[in-house]
Amino acid sequence: MKFLKYLIVGALFGIVMAKSEAISWYRIQEMFRFQAFHMYGIIGVAVVLGIIGVAIIKKLKLKDVEGNPILFFPKSKSIARYLFGGIIFGLGWALSGACPGPMVVNIGYGFASFTVVLFFATVGTYVYGLIRDKLPH
Repeated sequence: MKFLKYLIVGALFGIVMAKSEAISWYRIQEMFRFQAFHMYGIIGVAVVLGIIGVAIIKKLKLKDVEGNPILFFPKSKSIARYLFGGIIFGLGWALSGACPGPMVVNIGYGFASFTVVLFFATVGTYVYGLIRDKLPH
């Protein structure tokens, strides 16, 4: 019962992703081929909402669900790590046709092949956790 609010927010997120066609492989393909603005518009709105959300969190000094302050640490000046991580993320997105949110929504929509994508995304996350200390941060 304690996690019901998260289940509701997740379901609403899935509905928004499906209705906006952000889970459509064809929409993602159009984006990577620079044939349509649709996905760039969705991503742009998400970035703007994220900026507004972070500004509100900082201004009101909000706390997480356990009462701990939400902290934002200064970013490293190294651009190489962002480029490398972005390239890996983008390649996975282009090859699979989905980033992490739409992966789960596609599974819920009945596209069973996305279980393979989700499995390897999980494996990739686990491998990163294993080698994280050896990577330049």
